[in-house]
Amino acid sequence: MGEEEKKVMVAIDESECSHYALEWALQNLHDSIAKSKLYLFTETQKRVASALLEKARTLCANKGIVAETVSEVGNPKDAICDAVDKFKIKLLILGSHGRGPLKRAFLGSVSNYCVQNAKCPVLVVRK
Repeated sequence: MGEEEKKVMVAIDESECSHYALEWALQNLHDSIAKSKLYLFTETQKRVASALLEKARTLCANKGIVAETVSEVGNPKDAICDAVDKFKIKLLILGSHGRGPLKRAFLGSVSNYCVQNAKCPVLVVRK
């Protein structure tokens, strides 16, 4: 019986914190990432999503990592957790916006939701 493929997903958006999370993962987990899946949630135009994914894919390629890109539209909390299930992700990496507890309480936190609901370990990278 073959060993199951390990999959890592970095959830990205247009924020600086998600870009930092991707860079951090490539630098610190490079040897552990056999195949990286980059997942994007956006409510912006499709070409913006395509440009963002291409930039992320190029960043990975420059580090010798082949990345598969996935784009979804919907509530980011649910979309990320659904993608974890769909692609059988073993590690989810997210950036943190660094909001305080009050803003998190009113606005919600994608990273907090994913930590509580994703069916895999979640690494939240804070800048």
